Amino acid sequence: MMNKTVVIKEFGGSDQLKIVDMPAGEPGDGQVRIAHKACGLNYIDVYQRTGLYPLSLPQALGMEAAGVIEAVGAGVTHVKVGDRVAYASMPPGSYCERRVMPAAQVCPLPDEISFEQGAAMMLQGMTVQYLFHRTTPLSKGDTVLFHAAAGGVGLIACQWAKSEGITLIGTAGSDEKCQLALDHGATHCINYTTENFEEKVKELTGGAGVDVVMDSVGESTFEGSLNSLKPLGMMITFGNASGPVPPFNLAQLGAKGSLKITRPTLFTHIGKHEDCQEMARHLFSKVISGDVKIVIGQEFALDDVTAAHDALEARRTTGSTILTV
Repeated sequence: MMNKTVVIKEFGGSDQLKIVDMPAGEPGDGQVRIAHKACGLNYIDVYQRTGLYPLSLPQALGMEAAGVIEAVGAGVTHVKVGDRVAYASMPPGSYCERRVMPAAQVCPLPDEISFEQGAAMMLQGMTVQYLFHRTTPLSKGDTVLFHAAAGGVGLIACQWAKSEGITLIGTAGSDEKCQLALDHGATHCINYTTENFEEKVKELTGGAGVDVVMDSVGESTFEGSLNSLKPLGMMITFGNASGPVPPFNLAQLGAKGSLKITRPTLFTHIGKHEDCQEMARHLFSKVISGDVKIVIGQEFALDDVTAAHDALEARRTTGSTILTV
């Protein structure tokens, strides 16, 4: 059974993405084989393609997808052949027609959620779940600064915050993107191309600053993010779309108000089977209830994966992006 798969043999630009035919194989102990219906596209895929997050080469890319279980290996009890499923998981390899992979992070997908939504929501939605529920205590009335608020993670975060009574101040790179964030529940949104977000945050909070910053942009926003926190505030840096944060003096955290900082990853949080399944159920409940709507801004065919990466890197995307199989 041959299987169209996207791989890289060298790190570099989107031209390194190659489509090859590979055998799908049979699942071993603790594994399943999934026939994909749609695959998710995320900025971590770019980091892996460029070598910012090094991988052993050659390597298939992609971290999430949704589809139907075709075969189940020994010891797998939480899903069976014919089940609808979705996942975000290491190792990479979801840009393909079908895949044999570890079953622990594969989650039953409720009938109320489409394959396209499932492929678009797992990595980004469970990221929001751990940001709001597993990283630092957040309560109704708290204020969060969220960068890239019109992206896939951002639009979920805007809705999540609104559903829990949390004030979310977003940033985005255009008035149109700011309006999109506002339409999805952001309390305020700052166009960072026309306003200094640090100054605007101080204005919006009466000089107090925010309780938490959630920053996936990295180098270009890091200093301003720290300066936007109130004393004892928490800086969550969970990505680096503008480049990695350079080394900095930890004494800054004391000087700026005994700040806290953490650099979490989704894959630590979903590392245990039971934690992953619980996080996924929480996400699914948010979507089924209508608190969170999954916005798929772009769809590309698997064969057009190069164009999809180009659009993502050029910041021409809003919401989530998927590859259809």
